Amino acid sequence: MLAKVYSGANLGLNTVPVIVEVDIASQGLPSFTIVGLADRAIEEAKERVRAAIRNSGADFPPKRITVNLAPADLPKEGPVFDLAIAIGILLGSGQLEADVSDTLMIGELSLDGSLRHTHGVLPLSLLAKKEKFKKIFVPKENGAEGALVNGVQVYAFETLGQVASFLSNQIILKSQRQTVINLENNLAVNEYDFSQVKGQEQAKRALEIAAAGAHNVLLKGPPGAGKTMLARSFPSILPPLSLDEALEVTQIYSITGNLPKSKPLITTRPFRAPHHTASYVGLIGGGNTIKPGEVSLAHRGVLFLDELPEFPRQVLESLRQPLEDRQIVISRASGSLTFPAQFILLAAHNPCPCGFLGSPKKNCICMPGQVARYQKKLSGPLLDRIDMHLDVPAVEVEKLTGEAQVEDSLIIRKRVENARRIQRKRFGGSGIITNSEMSNTQIKKFIILEKEATDLLKMAIIKMNLSARSYHRVLKLSRTIADLAQSENVLLEHIAESLQYRAREEI
Repeated sequence: MLAKVYSGANLGLNTVPVIVEVDIASQGLPSFTIVGLADRAIEEAKERVRAAIRNSGADFPPKRITVNLAPADLPKEGPVFDLAIAIGILLGSGQLEADVSDTLMIGELSLDGSLRHTHGVLPLSLLAKKEKFKKIFVPKENGAEGALVNGVQVYAFETLGQVASFLSNQIILKSQRQTVINLENNLAVNEYDFSQVKGQEQAKRALEIAAAGAHNVLLKGPPGAGKTMLARSFPSILPPLSLDEALEVTQIYSITGNLPKSKPLITTRPFRAPHHTASYVGLIGGGNTIKPGEVSLAHRGVLFLDELPEFPRQVLESLRQPLEDRQIVISRASGSLTFPAQFILLAAHNPCPCGFLGSPKKNCICMPGQVARYQKKLSGPLLDRIDMHLDVPAVEVEKLTGEAQVEDSLIIRKRVENARRIQRKRFGGSGIITNSEMSNTQIKKFIILEKEATDLLKMAIIKMNLSARSYHRVLKLSRTIADLAQSENVLLEHIAESLQYRAREEI
C-alpha cells in the first residue's frame, strides 16, 4: 500500500516541499530502504523510526518498506523527516487512516517515540504558508517558533503516539496560539556603554556615524587605547531590529541550530566576535554540508574582528565579496547556496607587532622587516572596502582619571535612530534601509553637491589618490553625516568630515 506525507527541506535559507512516499509491499523479504539522495542522518532514521513506532504501541510491519523522498534529485539532510516517515508507515500499513494532504510534518524522533527539538522550523513554517498548507506539525519545543508565522495552523506534539491519536480523532488538540511579537524598546542589555569609555571623542563620533549609516570601521592604535572597549560598546547605540530584520536573523539562527529553545525569535542585533584562529569555513561558511559562517550569523548586526592582521590571509581576502555584495555565495561540486551577509564590520589592529610604533610614550621594539610584513597582511582592496579608518591614540592621563561628564549610549542612540528614520523615509519602497546600501544610481539621485563641496572632493581624489570605490564611499558617508545634522543637502563641512576618515596611511 502506498502513502504520501508532506514535509520540507532547507537549502540554505531557501525551503522546498518534500513528498515522503512510503510503499509497503507484501512480497519480498522484509527490508527498510530510504531513497532520494538522503544523507547519513536520514539513513539512520530507519532505526529511530522502527524503535519509535514499536515504543509508541504500534506494530512495525515486517514487510518490504521503501521510502522515497521526492524530488529525488534534491540532496536532503538531517532528522527533520522522521515524523513524516513514521506517519507514512502507519498509514501505509493500515494502522492509521487520515487525510494528511493539507499538512506539513516536521520533527526528529527519539527511540521512545517522543519528538525532539528540530532545527529550521521557522523557514519550514514560512514554506507551509507559501505552499498553502493549512496545518503544520512540529515538536512541542518548536511550537512557539513555528507560530511566529501568521496564516497557518501550528500543532505542537510531544510524542508520535499523540500525533497518531490526533489524526485518528481520538484526542482533540488546539493549534498553537500565534507567538506575540513585540520589538518596541527590546534592546540588548549591554554591559558596555559609551559612558564607560574615557576620552576618544573622535572615535565615538565616528562610531555614531557608522551606526547611523551602517558603515564599516577600522580602528588602529596601541594596546590599551580602548579599541576593544569601543567595539564592545558599539551595539548599545544601534537601533532595535525591525520585524522583517528579526525574522531574517531568526531564520539563519534556526537552520544553524543557534536559536535558543526558550527564545523563538532573535530580537537583538547579533554581535559576532570570532577569534583570529577562525578557519575560512568558520568565518565564510561551507563544509561538507554547506552551512552559513560568522559573516551570515552577523547579518543585520556587527562582525568584530580583533587583531585583524592575525587572521589568515585567505580568510581576510574572502571578506571582499560579502563587504561589497552583502551576501556570500558558497559554491561546491554538489551545488551553490547564497546566504545573506549584511553586517557592519568593526575591525581593530595595532600599528605593529609590539603595538607601539609611533607612540610618544613607549619605544617600538620591532624590526623594520617585521613591521612591513605585519602591515602587508591587510591588502589594499580589502582596506578600500572599509568606509572609515580611525587612529585611536592612548588615552591622556587627565581624561582617564578625570570625572568629566560623558554622553551615555542612550543619548547617542536617539540621534542614530533619528538618522535612520530619515533614511527609511528617503529609501521607502526601494528595498534598502541605510545609506551604505545605496547604488551608484541612488547616489546620483540623493546626493547633490554644491560647487564648493564638489571642488573639495575633486582635490581630494587627486591628492589622496582615491579609487572610484572610495569616492562613492565618501559620498555615502557624507550623506550619513548630513542626516545626523538633519541637513537636507550634503554640504562642504559634511564632505570635509567624511574625507578625514579616508586620510589613512597606506599599508
